[in-house]
Amino acid sequence: MDNYRFILSGGGTGGHIYPAVAIANELKSRYPDAEFLFVGAKDRMEMEKVPKAGYKIEGLWITGVQRSLTLKNMMFPFKLISSLVKAGGIVNKFKPDVVIGTGGFASGPLLQRASSKGVLCVLQEQNSYAGITNKLLAKKAKKICVAYDKMEQFFPADKIVKTGNPVRGDLVDLNVSKEDALSFFELDTQKPTLLILGGSLGARRVNQLIEKELDFFKQLGIQVIWQCGKLYFEEYKKYNSVSVKVLDFVNKMDFAYTAADIVISRAGAGSVSELCIVGKPVIYIPSPNVAEDHQTKNAQALEEKNAAVLIREKDLDAHFENEFTSLFKSESKQKELSDNSKLMAMPNATKTIVDEIEKLLKSKIG
Repeated sequence: MDNYRFILSGGGTGGHIYPAVAIANELKSRYPDAEFLFVGAKDRMEMEKVPKAGYKIEGLWITGVQRSLTLKNMMFPFKLISSLVKAGGIVNKFKPDVVIGTGGFASGPLLQRASSKGVLCVLQEQNSYAGITNKLLAKKAKKICVAYDKMEQFFPADKIVKTGNPVRGDLVDLNVSKEDALSFFELDTQKPTLLILGGSLGARRVNQLIEKELDFFKQLGIQVIWQCGKLYFEEYKKYNSVSVKVLDFVNKMDFAYTAADIVISRAGAGSVSELCIVGKPVIYIPSPNVAEDHQTKNAQALEEKNAAVLIREKDLDAHFENEFTSLFKSESKQKELSDNSKLMAMPNATKTIVDEIEKLLKSKIG
């Protein structure tokens, strides 16, 4: 039997959407006759990204709880009730065999309703510090796929499977030459190259740092690929030059990673997983403005294993130049970080997660 029915839910950020789409693609390749439905949060990016990936999506009227007393917070109970009712209707109508949650607001109501109706539920937690939605859903899930060690502090140990996070297929095996990659960005093939990644929207504090340090990089003889994000491109495009390429978005990440000698990045789960696979020396500058400060915890998990450098935003002015110089001038340090990060890579994550889903389906039939 391969005409299974799968609901996938996750969203709010690319970090929740991409894994859900990757899992759906792998399930589809194994079960070509299966039916798929995504459930997201209305007005969030998944409502646009998922249909582009070729899947149907339904939206729930749900948002997260704000930290301060706002109108949005006062509306939360109504949104939650509305979402639970709609999620129950979706489950009754679609009749899924398995529901997969990858985190984000919408996965809470959906998995709660599905599990209460006896549907098999699988969670995928991307971060080293579990999100509130997944922590609440852990009791209901049959399997919890994680990317880091020590996740027993959040989830029942007997449900945890360490799988890693799904990453784009073209990154698992970079087969672009360094020369071609640098030529693609119109950069000098003889100069060391720094890649800056601030996420698709961009990171204000990282951009401010790079703007301030452009002369410093120039003195070191470094050329820069600076992905500043679409919110900031108009502000920073004036710095485009022979040795600085300012981009709102990087379309060919395999070329960008191949071109880079050193990377400066935010520490979202997806970025960290990709950077471990490509094995570049990385300086992580985590965003302090995310739930449970999970980016800092992701970066700390690598720093503890000497697989990356971590600099907090508040320490940038005092420490950035010293930390960067010591990494740039030490090939042995670069190699050490690169080798150690590769040891943490899990390039087969998507297949491993779908293997776990297959086992559940077989046990259900059995």
